[in-house]
Amino acid sequence: MNDEVVRPFPLKRLKHVVSLRRSRMGGIGRSGPYVGLENIESRTGKFLASALTTDGDARRPPPLGAAPLSNTFERDDVLFGKLRPYLAKAWVAEFSGRCSTELLVMEPAEIAPGFLRYVCLWSEFVDTVDASTFGSKMPRADWNFIGNVAVPVPERSRQQAICEYLDRETARLDALVAEHRWLLDLLDEKRGALVTGAVVRGLNPTVSFRDSGVPWIGEIPAHWELWKLGHVASIGKGSIPNRGRREYWEDGDIPWLSSSVVNRDEITGAEQYVTRRAVRECHLLVVKRGAVLVAVTGQGKTRGRAAVLSMDATVSSHIAFISFRGSCLSPWYLKWTLAAAYDYLRSISDDVGATRGALYCEELANLRVPVPPAAEQREIVRSIASRTRAIDELAAEAEHTVALLRERRSALIAAAVTGRINLG
Repeated sequence: MNDEVVRPFPLKRLKHVVSLRRSRMGGIGRSGPYVGLENIESRTGKFLASALTTDGDARRPPPLGAAPLSNTFERDDVLFGKLRPYLAKAWVAEFSGRCSTELLVMEPAEIAPGFLRYVCLWSEFVDTVDASTFGSKMPRADWNFIGNVAVPVPERSRQQAICEYLDRETARLDALVAEHRWLLDLLDEKRGALVTGAVVRGLNPTVSFRDSGVPWIGEIPAHWELWKLGHVASIGKGSIPNRGRREYWEDGDIPWLSSSVVNRDEITGAEQYVTRRAVRECHLLVVKRGAVLVAVTGQGKTRGRAAVLSMDATVSSHIAFISFRGSCLSPWYLKWTLAAAYDYLRSISDDVGATRGALYCEELANLRVPVPPAAEQREIVRSIASRTRAIDELAAEAEHTVALLRERRSALIAAAVTGRINLG
């Protein structure tokens, strides 16, 4: 490959090189695979078959998006997610089927399907489309705008060469990302085992143990107590002031936290602030430092995670706060105990067979937790901090490498589809 800069490719409006497939199908009694947004991996264009459903599969009903209306697509069509386009979801169909109406179905004409997919993953295209969205909670882009976006369209032979190059190079980068994600999973597993062992069984292996009677806990040191969380703490939820009321948010000076903050161990700052009027009129409770926050809803791994609050703040309705009565429990000890209980919290919030996907304050209040003597709690917290430091440093290095690899992937796609790489 020659890295010299070459002449950029000619630009054409997207609607002039593809046809938008507008055929739709109603009802849920139709056979055939259904593709939702969750089936397409962000920023890679990979198909996630594990989530694939068919209407004819009685064991697992199709997602809500399958009824009552879905788009239809054919092999080699390109599907692009118009809902939250910043997620960069684009896929070349490998079979015919149906899909969410949140996916635009484009039938390539003057552009190869593979090249079109890379154009739809190109950061400049994604940013342009995302800037056009409407709707604050469910931002969508419109075909009338997307179709008028100018995209590079080289001759077919050049498109094929670019696809072959990008397929090869992105596969190499994706393999490196996968290796580092595997390492991160191992480190997370090791960290979890270390934390669970410390908060459930303590640091002294020679003490006698007794059965706690709680499946997720198992045996605990015989001299430890077992308490329902609601007996030693007050538990409540926050709220979300009306986003349309500027007087609730503009020039606010009181921290307001969303559920994403629990992905840190300790909360020391905020990105959003509300006004004193919002606190007064929306009945927002200012949670005092030293509380433990738990995400009661959230995407991905957020729900069920906990963090220690090290400042006064108001919180979202997606967060439960645990404020202590007395000194029976150390905030940091409880934070690590809730980390050990994460899988259990996820299971009760999933409510097997239902789709509520939320934790209730009552469930947290009824959660039984081991309570060692105060001195032992402090010793356990110090031990966890010391023993997880090296793990966290390795994890941070791996996360940084993953970020660099993803940046490299994005830069390669941008350079290739715009003609800034000479492939010879």
